[in-house]
Amino acid sequence: MSRLLDVLEEERRKLNQLGEASLKQAIPLWDNPEVQEQSRRVDELVARVGEMKARHNRIVR
Repeated sequence: MSRLLDVLEEERRKLNQLGEASLKQAIPLWDNPEVQEQSRRVDELVARVGEMKARHNRIVR
């Protein structure tokens, strides 16, 4: 799971960079397809981490 968390942090960093660049160019985040795609990647990773934690909690109990 440590590797997945590392990937999540890297993808969040990329999302933040894309978002900052978009705002500096006065492009709304919802109008920037790169930001939207990166946001989807982060969302998917967050969901996977949540699933792994839930699975782990079921096993521990």
